[in-house]
This record gives sequence, structure tokens and C-alpha cells, in this order.
Amino acid sequence: MATISISQDFPVTPDALWEELRHIERHVRWMHDAVAITFHDEQREGVGTRFSCTTKVGPFVTQDVMVVNEWSENEVMGVEHRGLVRGTGTFRLEPHAGGTALTWRETLHFPWWMAGTLGAVAASPVLRALWRSNLRALSREVTAQKRR
Repeated sequence: MATISISQDFPVTPDALWEELRHIERHVRWMHDAVAITFHDEQREGVGTRFSCTTKVGPFVTQDVMVVNEWSENEVMGVEHRGLVRGTGTFRLEPHAGGTALTWRETLHFPWWMAGTLGAVAASPVLRALWRSNLRALSREVTAQKRR
């Protein structure tokens, strides 16, 4: 199991940041590891939303099946990972003077053939760096939208 938590400040309100996060299909714009997102039915947001995300990290490609299990407008979005890699993830927004702090936390369980706990420990620094890069890309996205 690996638990990774990263935070970044954004120079926008929680409403403005949430407006980008709430559109799950747009996560491929700023998540470098997310290749494609396909919804399992007509639901696109809120608790119960089910989707698959083709995820690519280096040479590794997986189909990550996710279900939104927590949704509070302008505050938190949580998912349960039900694919080969299992676990939970959350985006938590907290307002502060000058903007919003976003904390991205993932707890992931790797299968035995991906070296289980050892694989999770080895992957953690790579995933942390990738997700920091994703948050920088998200910041560019919401900052550009703010200017429009």
C-alpha cells in the first residue's frame, strides 16, 4: 500500500477551482497520466458516477475503473479505484486568503504481480512527481480560464 498526499495553492476561489475539477472528462487536459476517460452511463458528476480512465505511467498502461464516493460542491471529490490498482483518492479544497489550497491524497494497493507493497513504495516518488506536475498543469488551466 502507498499513501501519497500533495498540496498546492491556487490563486482562484474554491468555486473557480471546483468548476474545473467537477468536469471529470476534462481531467485529461491536465493529468499527464490520464489518456482517456469513458463514463459507464449517463451520470457525469456526483456520488455514484462510474468511469474508466486509461492511465499511462512510463511504459505501464492500465484501465483504472473508478466510482465517485464523495462529492461536496467546492469542497471535496473522492473516488474509489476498482481496477487492477485499488484504493481511494480525494481532492480536498480549502479556501485561504488569496485563493484555494488543493490537497490530493491517494491510498493505493498494488496487486502482487506489480510487486504489491514493494511496488507501491517504489512507485510513490514517481507518482508524487507526476501528480505535482499535474497540479501545476491544473493551475495553468484555471488561471487561463480566470483571464477569459
